[in-house]
Amino acid sequence: MIRGLAVVLLIILVAEIGMIARHWVADAPVRQGIRVAARAERHLGAGPLSPRRYRLDYERVDARLRAIAARKDMVGLGIAVIEDGQLAFIKTYGETRAGSGEKATPQTVWRWASVSKGVAATMEAVLDAQGRLKLDDPISKWSPSLKLPKDNQNVATLADALSHRLGVVKNAYDDRLEANEDPAAIRSMYGGLFPMCPPGTCWAYQNVGFDVAREAVEKASGLSYDQAARKLIFGPLGMTSASTTREGLVNAASWARPHLGRHEIPVQDAYYRVASAGGVNSSIVDLGIWMRAQMGGAPNLLPPGLLWELHVPRVLTPRHGLPPYDLALSNNAYGLAFRTADYAGHHLVWHRGAVRGTRSEMMFDPVSRFGVAMLWNSSSVKPTGFPIELLDQFYGRPFHDWVEVGRP
Repeated sequence: MIRGLAVVLLIILVAEIGMIARHWVADAPVRQGIRVAARAERHLGAGPLSPRRYRLDYERVDARLRAIAARKDMVGLGIAVIEDGQLAFIKTYGETRAGSGEKATPQTVWRWASVSKGVAATMEAVLDAQGRLKLDDPISKWSPSLKLPKDNQNVATLADALSHRLGVVKNAYDDRLEANEDPAAIRSMYGGLFPMCPPGTCWAYQNVGFDVAREAVEKASGLSYDQAARKLIFGPLGMTSASTTREGLVNAASWARPHLGRHEIPVQDAYYRVASAGGVNSSIVDLGIWMRAQMGGAPNLLPPGLLWELHVPRVLTPRHGLPPYDLALSNNAYGLAFRTADYAGHHLVWHRGAVRGTRSEMMFDPVSRFGVAMLWNSSSVKPTGFPIELLDQFYGRPFHDWVEVGRP
């Protein structure tokens, strides 16, 4: 009888070990994402976040991301999640180039597109704090190229440019930029545009006009824009993969090629020529570090007052789009290169980016210290609603399929 009991116990033990092993293997991708985040936190001089404090179910997060990445219109994707102000989960999916077998990794470099604008605004705010320029200075003091209707370059301020309040039609002459015309020459044409409103009083998104930020940073710092970004932001934050040039992307050991669907296309050069508007590249780890800093994680470099200056709403904006995840946002506004909105009773800071063949997104709740950053190398819009899904999970709200993975 004792022998029979021993056999039963042995069978139970083997079954338990098998179950643990299967769970261990199934959970491996999740543990990988947690380990990458923990390494990044140690690199920043902080201890990793305790798993006991996680409010997200990362097995569920990973399963959703795998489903998104497996779509036919996706190639590669990277995500960084912050909980309690610390990097909690960083992971990549898919490939750098469709069909190549070269997996995207945490070291892969991607384009930020318009999420880049926050770097320009932050540099100007740092230079303001150092007394090297003033955000309230007229644009004409720092930009020799921009001419506005009624000579309003003497009225509009650097802050107006950073918050898209120049008083001219949105995306003015982006078509000329994409036709490879010189951005400085294009800005000199702004004077002939219809004056929609006095500077500082209405909002219209810009790229070519926004790049007066690059001129101001270069003139105030005495450095090239890329050098200034490395000295003022990337270096102090430990963002070792970050750059603001095309060369910084294509010379990386691993970099994400742009795609339409799963068809690779050439890198679009135009927005590197307005680097403050769309020129930043980095790994998903470094985008996570950037988001962490914007959430108050680097107070010696970006103190609370400076972050408030960047994020405070300065002008109301229309809804960003018509998808359900955009319609769910209210009180949409714009600060200095950062969008703001309310969702489910919480205030969010965010921005998205898109250049041909690549997209980006960053969205965070500065009070709850929770945030999501994503980079992907296709024109698919499917991942765009995923931060709202994670916010729902973090806030304890019922699941809602904001991404609609199975729909075209």
